[in-house]
Amino acid sequence: MSEAACSRPQVNGILETSLYVESPTRSVEFYRHVFGFEPIDIDQKEGITEQTRLCPMRAGERSVLLLFKKGGTKDTDATGAIHVAFGIARSELPAWEEWLAQLGIPIEERKTWKYGGEALYFRDPDGHLLEVVTPGVWSMY
Repeated sequence: MSEAACSRPQVNGILETSLYVESPTRSVEFYRHVFGFEPIDIDQKEGITEQTRLCPMRAGERSVLLLFKKGGTKDTDATGAIHVAFGIARSELPAWEEWLAQLGIPIEERKTWKYGGEALYFRDPDGHLLEVVTPGVWSMY
């Protein structure tokens, strides 16, 4: 086999991540209101209902947050609280703290990471642990 055939192909990062939710309409409204995420590729005729199995939401430039109805997809489900971190500019951290306070969303923890990144942790309506974090949380971010 040639060296080219044996070399590992590259990826561009994580395109989508999934959360499993009890109420698709409640969760879509939460992520729309708190983060400004908008649903994409939704059947306009059906819209989003409590029976919607999957609602993809644009979560930044090149990321998609998939909201799955709990129990709605055979062989793809999760239980318990899941963690998702959203990157923010360092200058936006005080605005996020104020925004969450205005919305009545309690901040569970404030943390400064090894490389100087700062994070705020809070929960969505399904108990998933969300984080907004500035650069400096990892050696590569």
